[in-house]
Amino acid sequence: MNGTQLLAIYEDFVACSIESFFCMHMHMQLEDATALDFLLTAVSRRNMKKRIENVESTISEVKKSSILGEASKTAPEDVANKNRSKIRTASSRKVFGREALRDSVMAKLRKKPHGTGKCYSAIGIYGVAGSGKTTFARYIRDFVAEECKEEKLFDTVMCIHVSETFSVKDIFHEMLKDITKDRHSNISDREELEEKLKESLCGKRFFLILDDLWVKTKYDQQLDELISPLKVGSPGSKILVTARTKVAAGALCVNEPMEMPDLNEDQYLSMFMHYSLGGTTSVTDEDFKRVGRVIAGKLHGSPIAAVIVAGRLAANQHIRFWEHTAQLDMLNDTMDALWWSYQQLSPDIRRCFEYCNIFPRRFKMRKEDLVLLWIAQGFVKTSCAREDMEAVAEGYIQELVSCSFLQLEKTWEGKEFFRIHDLLHDLADMITGTDCFRIENESSQRGESWKGDIPRDVCHLFIQNYDAELITEKILGLRQLLTLIINVVGKDTQVEEKIIDNVCKKLPKLRVLAFAFSEHYLNTKQRTLSVLESVGQLKHIRYFGFRTTGPCNISLPSTINKLQHIQVLDFGDGDITEFTFAALVNLRHIFSCSCVKLPYLGRLISLQTFPWHFQLSNEQGCELKQLRDLNKLRGQLTISGLENVKSKAQALEANIAAKERLTELALWWYHDDDATRCSAEVEADVLEVLCPPAGLQKLTLGNLALYA
Repeated sequence: MNGTQLLAIYEDFVACSIESFFCMHMHMQLEDATALDFLLTAVSRRNMKKRIENVESTISEVKKSSILGEASKTAPEDVANKNRSKIRTASSRKVFGREALRDSVMAKLRKKPHGTGKCYSAIGIYGVAGSGKTTFARYIRDFVAEECKEEKLFDTVMCIHVSETFSVKDIFHEMLKDITKDRHSNISDREELEEKLKESLCGKRFFLILDDLWVKTKYDQQLDELISPLKVGSPGSKILVTARTKVAAGALCVNEPMEMPDLNEDQYLSMFMHYSLGGTTSVTDEDFKRVGRVIAGKLHGSPIAAVIVAGRLAANQHIRFWEHTAQLDMLNDTMDALWWSYQQLSPDIRRCFEYCNIFPRRFKMRKEDLVLLWIAQGFVKTSCAREDMEAVAEGYIQELVSCSFLQLEKTWEGKEFFRIHDLLHDLADMITGTDCFRIENESSQRGESWKGDIPRDVCHLFIQNYDAELITEKILGLRQLLTLIINVVGKDTQVEEKIIDNVCKKLPKLRVLAFAFSEHYLNTKQRTLSVLESVGQLKHIRYFGFRTTGPCNISLPSTINKLQHIQVLDFGDGDITEFTFAALVNLRHIFSCSCVKLPYLGRLISLQTFPWHFQLSNEQGCELKQLRDLNKLRGQLTISGLENVKSKAQALEANIAAKERLTELALWWYHDDDATRCSAEVEADVLEVLCPPAGLQKLTLGNLALYA
């Protein structure tokens, strides 16, 4: 886009946006800094003033328009969406040599129903860990969705990972999410969930994939509960089960389950070379072909070993490194091959991978959470003061994904998360020893408390469900604890203030403390959560989470100001009335649904992310100049109340152009018929000097009065 085109777009945008009848969103791909400079110098203040004055005569008519009612449905909340950088790696692996197995499974899926008394029939596949069962199951899911559209084999497809310690309620939630795109998290009762699932499945021909099923007999009680709602489906429905054992794979089958076949030598070599050469389709250097064949031959046909070892070779494409690797006897064993691959990672990235072992197997890890937790523990190293730790941590994730230590996956909504293969979890268990520990206490067990032993020297602890007795009897004595994450505080839980108070007082080394309050919990309580004053005793805390998954008011004590090392305050969907903690100079991120007042924001010089928008007013500490030194702000920034800026000099104090990490900027004025507003000339001045940074991708201008 050249400067003239940008100028024309910008002039037209200004002409119709300041007091337009709708909020126009301008997606400006500012690809050329020269073009931006041309734009900013070419738009004259006089022309801008004239255009603002020209639309004044239409305002009274516009405000009467019925169109406003429609526009207000999408503003101004739309501008609060944060930018998220993407991992540039395919979310699914390429499948090699499975055509025969695919055709066999598809033939069974197409087979017409016969009188068995059930609406569904099941297909089972079993094989050792790392043999490619999960990859194949997802391949079949995608094949049905993409290649068989015209056949309309099924009305709905569900793909569920079961795991060794599966919860029927969790699986019901996941099934509902695949069917309706809504997890129905507001339903916690199992019987109510089952009825909702029956309602969603009734009369539908479904295809259900149960990946990695763990049962020891066909008569497993949990399995009976899991399949109970499926009887309402339409005849011709199918279930595909993958498992490590023949018994588990055949638990729902009438016929014998199929064993996951080995790849032949050529298929295996093709897969290995694909990943070891970074996905390139041709190899010109015969030396790499020759050495690659030797290395692949040592791996005994293990798909997971091929993918992991090849990932390390792809990161070091020097023939001497490949030749040295080919001489290693340790590659003959799958776990040893994974251990060798782990050793090729840098020490900092190894520590970050090890930390992931705090989470349960197949746990959905968000990129944002991993980045902030790693930084809080001091695992992320920068080469200079100007280097951004978040960017370095995202680089760590990129490398772990590229070598398959993290598996990138996506939800139906397109959200990204990561999982770790079970064999890599086994590896991490061996490496971390007692440093990381997780307690997967099901909600049904909370009344009895968790009975296992916790290593006394554990450093990082994850607890699936809040349990006061567990914390009192087993956790408060863990003096080396650096991480305590309570993943769910549920509906039937009573969170005693005394327990949280003791956590803050008796675990002084904590760097990460996080509670997650479910919407079920909030539905049974008053919609206010109070952070206790004792949080101020956590002198080493970097990450404090009091996260809610539903609307809730969060009350903060003044002692928050004592947390001089705090980097992250995460309140999820909670609302903060006022944030008055200007002494937190190391604070990098505040997460909440909204915050009404942020006085003296400019003192938080490390701040990168803060909630919703910066509300300007005439009060001291709420002026535009508070943004002047916040040049680390990233992602999206919304400024409202710009009618309070009275001069060009005041607007210049925001120093918007220096905020190079911003990708979205929203500028809002508030005008109504009774308010005293600035002149069009002043507004033109303000708009002219709020110069967007060169990397901006989206610019929004609007009048909040139209949405009042």
